[in-house]
Amino acid sequence: MATRSNACLLVGLLALFHTWGVMADVEVNMMDRVEVFMGETATIPCMFTSSEGVGGMIIQWFYVTRSVDKQRIFYQDATMQVVEKGTQFSDRISVNGTGATGEIVLTISNVELKDELEFICLIKGLTEGTGEGRTKLKVFVTPDSPIIDGVQTGISVNEADPSKIGTCEVKNGFPKPNITWYRNRTPLRSDEVTLATSITTESSGLFSVKSELSMNVMKEEKDDLFYCEITYIVPGGVMMTETNPINITVYYPSTSVNVWVESPKGHIKEGDSIELHCRGNGNMPSSILTIVHENDNSPLLNNVLDNVTRLNSGVYKCTSTDTDTFEEISGNATVVVNYLDPAVVTPETVVVAEGEEINATCSAISSLQTRIVWMKHGKEVSTNRSLILKDASFDSAGMYVCVVTVLEIEEMETSGTLNVKVQGPPKIMEPINNEIEESFESTVKLSCKVRGFPTPSVTWTTSDGKILKTASQIETEGEVQSHVSIKVTSDITAICNASNKFGTDAVTFNIIGKGNGVIIAVIIICILLLAILGSVLYFLYKKGKICGRSGKQDLTKEKSGKDNIVVEMKSDNTEEAVLLGVNGEKQPPNNQGGAYLDVQT
Repeated sequence: MATRSNACLLVGLLALFHTWGVMADVEVNMMDRVEVFMGETATIPCMFTSSEGVGGMIIQWFYVTRSVDKQRIFYQDATMQVVEKGTQFSDRISVNGTGATGEIVLTISNVELKDELEFICLIKGLTEGTGEGRTKLKVFVTPDSPIIDGVQTGISVNEADPSKIGTCEVKNGFPKPNITWYRNRTPLRSDEVTLATSITTESSGLFSVKSELSMNVMKEEKDDLFYCEITYIVPGGVMMTETNPINITVYYPSTSVNVWVESPKGHIKEGDSIELHCRGNGNMPSSILTIVHENDNSPLLNNVLDNVTRLNSGVYKCTSTDTDTFEEISGNATVVVNYLDPAVVTPETVVVAEGEEINATCSAISSLQTRIVWMKHGKEVSTNRSLILKDASFDSAGMYVCVVTVLEIEEMETSGTLNVKVQGPPKIMEPINNEIEESFESTVKLSCKVRGFPTPSVTWTTSDGKILKTASQIETEGEVQSHVSIKVTSDITAICNASNKFGTDAVTFNIIGKGNGVIIAVIIICILLLAILGSVLYFLYKKGKICGRSGKQDLTKEKSGKDNIVVEMKSDNTEEAVLLGVNGEKQPPNNQGGAYLDVQT
């Protein structure tokens, strides 16, 4: 009760002092603004100067509503501290400090966008009057990453009105973000481009900004890069972010046209397929390219010429026509189709006598320089246009090939032939060996090669005039290869005969038959073995090792004018026994009847 009376007394004294006009205001100092991100905690300090003690002061916090009214949210005096109920801050504020140090701090947790208000700190003293300070709370939200979207269709330089380049959008920022367009790192000014900006306030109270860039384009801008720069305010400064760059497709008409042969590369020859390409230095979709020959107004089908000839040579014109403006521009290319006519050999056939001269020429008309080579049997004979062969012989006869080649294009080649016939009597090529030794009953194969023109006829005969059958015979113009097989039964002389209207020729083969020396040697060896066996038996007989005879075999001892060993061989079915001495003399038989062996000394 006494406390309440003291308080009433204090209030009465303050009123009295105020009435008398002797009170001085309390000095209050506050920051102009406090900045904080949404969702964070804001601290608003209030500093004051007073000579009175804390017990005599009343401290109050207010905020200014949207209707510019003051709404108290906190009250403090010497006896109590009260947070006002029913405000948007009732559950989120606290006040730190008692004022003893001359500072008191309002703390707001979980700051919201609607908290961006002006806050008032009111200090009332008993004797010094009232002091007031104000601070604005600023709330910030970092926007989402910006999105840039360029036009997908191309833009023509012929468009009269500005064409849309793209849009740039940034969402959910606070306060409102700003968008600046750049081209190749240079900001675009509103006086050179058209910018359409729209601002949307989301249900959350955040701002979304969208900007559309439109402009007239030129060919030079076909490679330019466009992007957006987003700036937004944060506590204590300004932040910036950029989008990815975009490129636009600029359509512009051609000012020149280029025509070229895509394939084949290098020289073109008859029979090739030619593919022509044409391109202007513009890129208008409305442009049409056509290629025609200077002597033919029909466009090339698929720009391809198949199996070309020299008639396809000439100038080809490519025209670029803009179907929108009907403007035309053209370019030319010259095509040369190289050719090589068939080789002409004059004369194609030459018939000369032995010893005469052969003269022939070869030529082929070509668009390029050529090389001429005369060949025979795959070997080079001459590299001159004319083929001259002196003192013709059978070796000169045969088929000559004239090959004409284009030096710059190896696959361009033609050829012609020259048939040389050298007239003369037959000539037989001498065999390697015409003295032949062969065993009796064997077969000998003889070969005879004859040259001459007209082609000779060939026959085989023996020395006694017998005509031999030809085994095989190969004839070519001016040459005959003849073969014969002969069975050797005795010594034979075979003759190869060749003839034509200019004469004859012949060659002789001597075949000598040989006996069978191996068989004779075996017989002699057997006889010697028998003689040795007889001697052994007789020696045993003389020593008494043999006591009698067995069967029809007899061992007898006969005197002879000569001390020769005699072997007698007899058989029941032979008419005469044969006695052979070691010295080879024939001996008379001693016995008739069965086979026997008689050894005499």
